[in-house]
Amino acid sequence: MRATSGRLEDVARGGARSWKTHTTRTCNLHSRPSSTRPYTSTSRTRPKTALFFPGQGVQRVGMIDPWLESFPNTVKPLLEEIDHTLNISPSLTHLISQGTNAELTATQNAQPAIMATSILILRVLEKEFGFDTKNTVDVTLGHSLGEFAALVAAGNLQFASALKMVRRRGETMAKCSASSNSEMGMIALVCEPLQRDETLQAITRHLSQNKHLQCVIANVNSKTQFVLSGDISHVGKVLDHIRHFDSHDPRAVRLKADSPFHSPLMLPAVDLMKKLLSTPGSITFSPPSTLPCISNVTALPFSSAEDIKDLLARSAAEPVLWHQSIQYLHQEEKVKRWIGIGPGKVGRNLVGKEVGMKGVDVKGGGVLALTDPKDLDEFLRALEITGNAQEEEVE
Repeated sequence: MRATSGRLEDVARGGARSWKTHTTRTCNLHSRPSSTRPYTSTSRTRPKTALFFPGQGVQRVGMIDPWLESFPNTVKPLLEEIDHTLNISPSLTHLISQGTNAELTATQNAQPAIMATSILILRVLEKEFGFDTKNTVDVTLGHSLGEFAALVAAGNLQFASALKMVRRRGETMAKCSASSNSEMGMIALVCEPLQRDETLQAITRHLSQNKHLQCVIANVNSKTQFVLSGDISHVGKVLDHIRHFDSHDPRAVRLKADSPFHSPLMLPAVDLMKKLLSTPGSITFSPPSTLPCISNVTALPFSSAEDIKDLLARSAAEPVLWHQSIQYLHQEEKVKRWIGIGPGKVGRNLVGKEVGMKGVDVKGGGVLALTDPKDLDEFLRALEITGNAQEEEVE
């Protein structure tokens, strides 16, 4: 049975219901969730380990080139598979390697590019260095778009089908954004740790009283940061209000996104994903052959194939409970080692702020990240050290 939380759960979703009416299943925005159905690790010779993947915004032209240069025998066939799977012109790998920033940042390109690069790096680890995902990792998770890579790594989705889904999802999201006459986007708010929840409550209160405002809480990323999504002018009005009437003055940072992700404007993408995920054989759920994977919507493990179909689709229009996901794994499931795979280091930094980059209470714990081949030596040393440290404790 999936645990649910109390009244504060509506803080994130209240704004979405103010903008457009739609039914959601809720989860507490502030406190970590607890599960009556925790997964169990079969390994006792290493720290309990989570594998995590980044979301949109980390794309960079040329991000696959160092991997191709360093490991051509592994990377070239995978790049060919990517282009054959999508069959678009110009090809996705051309856009990643030689496209312009504007071309790669376009939602329909950025989403499959990031997912494909993340899995490419994981495949290099597996094929070139013998990284055994199933026996090295206990649980996977991904920030927003990264949830697709996490489900591929867990064995729930096949890479080729997931790549097609992400491309179709990105195309639909781009059309959703283009359908609006207003300037849309996302703004991150940074507050003091003790002020975050009060600020969230003030925003939700204002949105519930002003249902015409196209603004929602889209992400809860850390104990100090969350993201608003929607009409930029409406987001500005919300910030003006809480500064003048609620004495909250968070630092606002405009994100490099021209779409209001995780908002009701993305509901067509939810409908599309439900249809695509309903295709027979699209989802595999057979523990222990598949690893546990954390849902962005609930901050708890997916419990079935039907759960994946429902929650993965809904994640396009509902808040990303990233901070709660990290809290759940850190505090409830006692994950001690965190491995970040994919371009950029935003995810690593968010995880590190919550659990400590070097780990705090166990030998071999901490946060590792692999984004570029130049990081490999340090990454592999750290991976070996964390494994050896836990083996020493067992002995």
